[in-house]
Amino acid sequence: MRIAVDISLYPLDADYVPPIKDFIECLNRQPGLRVETNAMSTQVSGEHDQVFAALAAETKTTFASEMRAVFVMKVLGGVPSPAERG
Repeated sequence: MRIAVDISLYPLDADYVPPIKDFIECLNRQPGLRVETNAMSTQVSGEHDQVFAALAAETKTTFASEMRAVFVMKVLGGVPSPAERG
């Protein structure tokens, strides 16, 4: 089952840009995921288990740092595959 997650990371730090860029770069290195960014959020799509495994690993890394942060996520199920989109 394919899903899409719209995710925003809000580091609670004055130097907030580097952690956001690091998070997005780590997601981009995950195989099987499609990652798109815009000014407000990042959209990650792929197979359910792959998406949630990547998010579990990367959010854990963020929360393990000394910086406090908030993630806001919206999950959409039933996302068509690239082949189905035509």
